[in-house]
Amino acid sequence: PPASPDDAGRAAALPAGTPAAAPARLEAAWLGRAVGCLLGKPVEKLPLDAVRALARATGNWPLTGYFTARGVPGPLLEAHPWNRRSAGTSLAENIDGMPEDDDLNYPLLNLLLLQRHGKDFTTEDVARLWLDALPPGRAFTAERIALRNLLCGVEPPHTARHRNPFREWIGALIRADVHGWTNPGDPAAAARQAHRDACLTHTANGVYAAMFTAAVTAAAAAGAQDVHACLRTGLAVVPPRSRLARAVAHAVRLAGEHPGPDGFDAVVDELHAVHRASHWVHAVPNTALIAAALTHADGDFTRSVRNAVAGGLDTDSAGATAGGVAALLAGDPAALPDHWTAPLKNRLATSVADFNGVGFDTLAQLTWSLTHREASRP
Repeated sequence: PPASPDDAGRAAALPAGTPAAAPARLEAAWLGRAVGCLLGKPVEKLPLDAVRALARATGNWPLTGYFTARGVPGPLLEAHPWNRRSAGTSLAENIDGMPEDDDLNYPLLNLLLLQRHGKDFTTEDVARLWLDALPPGRAFTAERIALRNLLCGVEPPHTARHRNPFREWIGALIRADVHGWTNPGDPAAAARQAHRDACLTHTANGVYAAMFTAAVTAAAAAGAQDVHACLRTGLAVVPPRSRLARAVAHAVRLAGEHPGPDGFDAVVDELHAVHRASHWVHAVPNTALIAAALTHADGDFTRSVRNAVAGGLDTDSAGATAGGVAALLAGDPAALPDHWTAPLKNRLATSVADFNGVGFDTLAQLTWSLTHREASRP
């Protein structure tokens, strides 16, 4: 069963009294998460060689902008068709605001969770919220199985284990950012929240990936500027002998051994070789890729998102998480290149509650208010 993050998290905590992240920093985080997700959407599920070939065909390698079909030879598109659900809204020529994606739906659900229950929510609270607000057709893999289990009367945490072959995949990781954003400077608290959330759907390394991500994000949300220190903080809240901890440590080391603009291709090739037995949506290789992407980019936003997507695993999810962390380090929406953020038009599509069409600035204010409300309680 997942270990408690309390002891390790306390060792990693930043100084007490760290102020809530400013709305501008949180707006950058929301935007960065959306940019990374959008960049990865068209090539989700494609093999690594296809990701590289499609980008190179348009002179977009290393990735400096969104994927496009313009200029891609017909035979290449026939051999490697874009993600059918995503290409109509995520290729450069089609983008008109941020389209719906589960990588953004789950952060919205977690805002609702904190609005209803505060930071002391239980796994059962997460389950009730999902039954109320998560359309079943928008849930996939472990989340869809857990939702089915709930509808069949299975109670948490058995929802994560009962006939759920996806319980160590990436789903809990993509729900973790809000737990970090609302606990700036307190990675232990962020990891505890992520743990209670993740246990509805995941076990073992699936839970550890969420805890790691929440802690990294909490460190970055507090104004940290050293991505390497943030990643060390994330490792401090997961069991050191877990497969996830070993994979992240290896990925960070590997990224340091291959510096330079061309070095990340070698990092990716090695990660694919090491994790070739894992599914492309499994939490272990994807968390390792995110850590390697951030390490090799030294926190730079564009390099972070392009590294994560160029890794060719769960491209939109890895891009979203890396983008959110790197944007927090940047600290302000104005620090993110305009060619990434302008196509989003400050508009997010979603099927979650009343959020459809919401602006990222509005989401930042809401996230800040939840953080501030909790921080101001006696």
